[in-house]
Parts: sequence; structure tokens; C-alpha cells
Amino acid sequence: MRPARALERPQRRDSGLRDLSIGLPDPALLPPLRQALDAVDLERSAHVDGLEFAVPELLAYAREWYRTDGIDPAAIAVVSGAADGIERVLAARLRPGDRVLVEDPAYPPIRDIVLALGLIEVPVAVDERGLRPDVLAGALRREANALLVVPRAQNPVGAALDPERADAIGAILAAHPALLVAEDDHASEVAGAPYVSLVAGRERWVVIRSASKVLHPDLRLAVIAGDAETIGRVEGRQALGPRWVSHLLQSTAAAMLADPGFSATCAHAAEAYRQRRGALIAALDDHGIAARGATGLNVWVSVREEAPVVRALAEDGWAALAGERFRLAAPPGVRITVTTLMPGEAEAIAASIARVEHTGRARRVY
Repeated sequence: MRPARALERPQRRDSGLRDLSIGLPDPALLPPLRQALDAVDLERSAHVDGLEFAVPELLAYAREWYRTDGIDPAAIAVVSGAADGIERVLAARLRPGDRVLVEDPAYPPIRDIVLALGLIEVPVAVDERGLRPDVLAGALRREANALLVVPRAQNPVGAALDPERADAIGAILAAHPALLVAEDDHASEVAGAPYVSLVAGRERWVVIRSASKVLHPDLRLAVIAGDAETIGRVEGRQALGPRWVSHLLQSTAAAMLADPGFSATCAHAAEAYRQRRGALIAALDDHGIAARGATGLNVWVSVREEAPVVRALAEDGWAALAGERFRLAAPPGVRITVTTLMPGEAEAIAASIARVEHTGRARRVY
């Protein structure tokens, strides 16, 4: 196994650049945190008995949340965020040398987790509807042990499964009943697309939902639904380390999720992110530059070379992420987080990128 690398950021907070690299939600669109903190029963949280068990209110909400989307979990665990959940699931089910199918491009920390556990990553290309069935079928001939998939708001390209694509993928997966299917539904209610799943009827499966995008990035918490054996292994290993997630965090998350205004807040955020993604994609299209971002918090811009584009954006005051760390076999791109874009900024960003893309040799077509 090897240690994971930290995600390289293009600038410090005091650089003076507008940070469009961070991949986090707009703070102005998050549910009210103070109200939830005031609702936490500090007297109950002060007790030390029962801390190893999850907060009942959070489990009850999570179970109903999953059932609303057609998922009937055998068990639910609470972990310290989506990445923590993915690492625990892979460590619980796989051994070094096992092969894991990962989306290409994919979120760099997830790739780092796979490598840190001594696993072998096998890239599967994605388009705007998620995993490409033809590439997936070919990859599965290599005796894969697990599949990591983001069903909507895929990071970085914004892909989202639709029922037709899910059926096509499901038909392929049916021939591999022992394959672990792990869904990272990290954006859930603010993704901007309905939840379409691949786990129905699977023997080994999990669906992870994080608080980071819908409640607050500093609520380091996620819930994992899954088959009983996988969740049991996750909880067993967790008991040997941190033992449990803070009940203060769990109770705060439960209060925010149970708030009557939660759904409306998420719907408002999802619509705002849709408009901001659309504005940037349209501005880029006006310059003849292809970009993807059907759902989620980011837009993936296809470029000839990443470094000159990232440099040009920085010169104009914008910080974005080069796509090199995201991709295995996928062509070059730059990821831009749109969550805090203001009116008119999309046009300025597109102009910065166009200045580089339309200079020099002819643009390649992928």
C-alpha cells in the first residue's frame, strides 16, 4: 500500500484569486446552521453512555431518505464524510491487488484512496449520462472486484444516470453478482437530477450520502446504506479506530435534515447551481469551446492543454483546477466550480479561456 497525496491546490486563500477550484457549495445557499445548533440537546449529548451507537433521529431520517428513493437498506452506518465512507467500504471488502473500476475522469482523492489501499484502478469512461456501457463491459472482462460510481453530480464532468442508461449498465452488472457496487451520492438533494441507482438486487452494495454539499462542508459526516455484511464490517473496523462520529455533529445534522424548510432550501440551491452551470457552458459555447456540466457543482472544460489555460485564468484573477489529477485515459480538461459565480463572471471566464484556446495550433477534436 502507499500513502495518499493531498489534493494540490493552485493557490493559497490569501492569493487574491477568486477560488473556483474548491468544489464546495455556496455558503449563502446552505440551510441555517445556527438554528440547528440551538436545537441540539446538549444535556443528552453530555451523557457518555450509548455514544458508540448512532443518534436515533439521524438514523430514522436517513432510512426514510433512502426509502423515498427506492432503497431499502439492511443497515446504515454513520462515518466521517463520503471519502471516509468509501475508504472504509473498500478496506472492509477488498484486499491489496484487487481491481476497482473507477470513473474516468474521477475525483482525485477517490483515486488516491484506491491506490493507498494497494488496489488497482481500472478506468471506465463517462459521458453526460454516466458510465459508458461499452467501456464498462470491456473493463469487467478483467475480473474487477468493485465499482465506484457517482450516480449524479459526477465530479468533475457533472454526469447523471438516467433510467435507460441505468438499465443498460444493470444488464451488464447482472453477470457479475459478486461485484461490490458503491455509489457516492455526495450531492444528493442539490445535484440537480433525480436519483437513479444501480444497486437494486445486488449482493454487495452501498449508497453513501454526505452532509458536505447539502448541509455544510464542516459537518464531516455521511450516512452509508448497504447490505448487512458490508455495513457490519465497516462498523466493526470503525470501532477499532475513532469508534463513533461525534454525537454533536450527528444531532446537528439530524436537526438540519428534519427542518421543514430543508427541501425548499435544497431545491433553491439546485436551481441556482443549474443556472450558474448553464451560464458558463453557454458563454464557453459562444467561443466554440466544449464544456460539460449537466448536474452538480462543477463544469468540465475540454482544452488542448491544461497548464496554459489554468495560467491564463490565474492571470485574470481566477483559480481553477487542471484536469491531470482527475483523469487516467480521458483527454485534457479544466474543472471550474460554479457555485459562487456571479452574473457576468461566466463571460469573463470564457473570454480568458478562449484567449488561450484560439491561439496557436488548431484545436483538437475529441
